[in-house]
Amino acid sequence: MEVTRNFVRIFIIIFGTLVLVSYVYGLSHASDKTALWGGIPWSQAKFIVPFMFSAAFGFLMYWWIILYQNDASAMESLRWPWGESDGGGGARLLLAFALLVIPSALWLEATIFHIENEYSWTPILVVGVLLLACIGNILMGLLAYSAYVDEMPGGGKMLIGSILLGIQCIIFDGIYWNLKFPW
Repeated sequence: MEVTRNFVRIFIIIFGTLVLVSYVYGLSHASDKTALWGGIPWSQAKFIVPFMFSAAFGFLMYWWIILYQNDASAMESLRWPWGESDGGGGARLLLAFALLVIPSALWLEATIFHIENEYSWTPILVVGVLLLACIGNILMGLLAYSAYVDEMPGGGKMLIGSILLGIQCIIFDGIYWNLKFPW
C-alpha cells in the first residue's frame, strides 16, 4: 500500500488533535492533578515543563519540514539507516508517527485509570503506552538521521527536532517518570 503525503498529513492532524484533546479532557476530570507527576516533586517538575514545549517545537519542526517544506519525493525517499531508499518512506513515517501519537493520546487516561483503580496490570498498561511512544520517537530519529546522511533539505533540522522530542518523550517520560512513579 502506498502511503501518500496527504494521508500522513490528515493522520497527524486527526491524531495530533486527539493528543491535545486527551490532555485537556484528562486534566479536566483528574481527581488529583499532582498525582499525574508521580513521584516527581514540583521542584524538579518545574524544570521539566520547558522541555515539554521544546518537545512540541521539535515535533512541529520535524512535521513541517517533511510534510510541508519538502516535496512528496523527500518523504517517499525516507529510509532506515540500515536500508536503501525504495519509495516506501511514507509507510515508514506513518509507522513512526502512529507509534508516537496514538499512545500519546492514551497515556493520560491510562495513568488516571491506574491511579483510580490500582489493578495489578495497570502499571503494564501505562509503561507499555509510554514504551510505544518512545519507540515511535526513536523511529522518527532514525528516519531523520538517514535524511541527514542523505543530505535531504532540512534533514539536520529533522534530526534536531527528533532529539528535542526525545529529551521529553524518552528521557523524562519514558525513563525518569517511570522510575519515579510510585507503582
